[in-house]
Amino acid sequence: MFSAIKTLHQGVDVCINNAGLARPEPLLSGKTEGWRTMLDVNVMAMSICTREAYQSMKERNIDDGHIININSMNGHSVAPQSVVHFYSATKYAVTALTEGLRQELREAKTHIRATCISPGLVETGFAFKLHDSDPERAAATYESIRCLKAEDMANAVLYVLSAPPHVQIGDIQMRPTEQLS
Repeated sequence: MFSAIKTLHQGVDVCINNAGLARPEPLLSGKTEGWRTMLDVNVMAMSICTREAYQSMKERNIDDGHIININSMNGHSVAPQSVVHFYSATKYAVTALTEGLRQELREAKTHIRATCISPGLVETGFAFKLHDSDPERAAATYESIRCLKAEDMANAVLYVLSAPPHVQIGDIQMRPTEQLS
């Protein structure tokens, strides 16, 4: 992917890591395969893309790039639902990795910024994948409150990218006003 970006666009100036995956795999009875899949997508893929984006910026002397990790409110608190506990652990990892990245970028004496955007419930297909055996439950998740929309997420990204070069926005936590946790 990064090779194609280099060929087509010279490289990456802004990287938005937006992949996220949850499987209903509780800690006491979850399947190892489901846990590995969540780790691979939510932690490893994000880390690999971050490394490759940084290398692309470094090769081209980009000193004002930005790496934005789309996280989750589950990366800041653990919901009382056993099916999301392991997912929460992967999102806590995203929180820690974003702060670690910010620190490494400072050590590298670069002005590339790192930001985490942590939304609550966004109206996507996410709940349908989490509750794939119960589509009615998934639909009810989105009908229970007025959810965030993709446009809200895009606006958060634009806000982060429009910050002056001397401003580091570390984490935006956003949730629907009706969401309890």
